[in-house]
Amino acid sequence: MSTPPIYILAIESSCDDTAAAILKDNVVLSNVVARQHIHEEYGGVVPELASRAHQQNIVPVVDVALKKAGITRDQLSAVAFTQGPGLMGSLLVGTSFAKSLAMALNIPLIAVNHMHAHILAHFIKEEGFAMPEFPFLALTISGGHTQIVKVSSFFDLEIIGETTDDAVGEAFDKSAKILGLPYPGGPLIDQLAKEGNPMRFPFTRPKVDGLDFSFSGLKTQILYFIQKNQAANPNFIEENKADICASIQHIIIEILMEKLKLAVATTGINQIAIGGGVSANSGIRQTLVDAQSKYGWKTFIPKFEYTTDNAAMIGIVGYHRYLEERFTATDVVAKARIEF
Repeated sequence: MSTPPIYILAIESSCDDTAAAILKDNVVLSNVVARQHIHEEYGGVVPELASRAHQQNIVPVVDVALKKAGITRDQLSAVAFTQGPGLMGSLLVGTSFAKSLAMALNIPLIAVNHMHAHILAHFIKEEGFAMPEFPFLALTISGGHTQIVKVSSFFDLEIIGETTDDAVGEAFDKSAKILGLPYPGGPLIDQLAKEGNPMRFPFTRPKVDGLDFSFSGLKTQILYFIQKNQAANPNFIEENKADICASIQHIIIEILMEKLKLAVATTGINQIAIGGGVSANSGIRQTLVDAQSKYGWKTFIPKFEYTTDNAAMIGIVGYHRYLEERFTATDVVAKARIEF
């Protein structure tokens, strides 16, 4: 007898995007994201505005996800949602909706760690994309996190390196702000870097022991560099924008690769998978592709739509938790900070 399919409704609301997805086992049937553009006016995410937008968007987004998947609510096997980490107000909207729907349909509720989801996004079945084998090393890079995680199984994950201060995504965005680029600035640095000389302006790598990262000092270094050169030439940024962006991106990639090489040497694991919003950066992606021939690594880069915040990655964790009946009680609460 064939096993009936498992349909997971997944909800992601950790920051400023409201997302819902439907998975049939490990295959994505729909993956819908409502983006909030109002934050661009303020140069960053405004938590209160994000929460209100989630309240407006969550019902329509879930409705569209179900319609695109071609199923009804009655066919759902479980509801998975982001419990944390993230903005508390945003998380509360998704958590409350997921709990209410699961109770109304009398189906299991599954809480998911957002960073865990970035890692397991590699296990979504997609044509042309291979899945890593256990154990592997995951580099999770986003606006709020920079981690190297040893992944021994779907639920056996160990952080072996992380940032001691700021995350890599913040380093990109703050550097962009210093250059006067609009929010979100990280993708703009990536775009401009393609036209520039990455060796034009050398920046110093921070000295951090072991597998941990630090980006606070680099941000300060970039700020002082811009201030000094602007004092001598008010048009310095405009005249050198592409080279500045290329140089900033180059040093950030160097920092990430230095720690990855050390992690491979320390663990003996040469399978590398990246995840998180910053893994959409074309320079980082190409460097990891090159590492396969340069260092003999086997690298895994997720489909672009599964790098930034999305619900499909929440759904794949939900699917694997469902298989092991790792369900969540309805008194679960959202958490701004959460461990694996």
